[in-house]
Amino acid sequence: MTKTSIFFDSPLGLLEIAGTERGVEAVNFVERRPSAGESNSNHAPAPLVECRRQLDEYFRGRRTEFDLPLDLSGTPFQKEVWRRLRLVPFGETTSYGAIAHAMKRPKAARAVGGANHRNPISIIIPCHRVVGNGGSLVGYGGGLWRKERLLDHERTILSHLEQ
Repeated sequence: MTKTSIFFDSPLGLLEIAGTERGVEAVNFVERRPSAGESNSNHAPAPLVECRRQLDEYFRGRRTEFDLPLDLSGTPFQKEVWRRLRLVPFGETTSYGAIAHAMKRPKAARAVGGANHRNPISIIIPCHRVVGNGGSLVGYGGGLWRKERLLDHERTILSHLEQ
């Protein structure tokens, strides 16, 4: 299957959504859209189009959970961390240590951090919801300012839903 990319202009910058008919393989912030000659997105697979639609709903405050076919490449440990990340509720945060404990591997917090760092599907697998001990913002591939804005966005949506 041919890997394809499509793009979404989010409020936090341009997102590249990559994958095949099997599912979404990556969602990443990028600096620029490729030129027409570089792009192979003439016919986007359905999972990518659906991902773009759901991301739009997320940023408009109409979606708090994603329901997409994902086609993940990683080690079994990484995939387990990414699965656990998807369990962190919208608008809430967790820590590397908490994920390690939930996996019954309390000494694996650093390894959890490494798997979190290698998360290929930003926002959908919500690595932005992982904070340091005491709630401090720690690493985010898209930049800490984006992490802060994503967390603020989710808290704002939650506060409106609770009213």
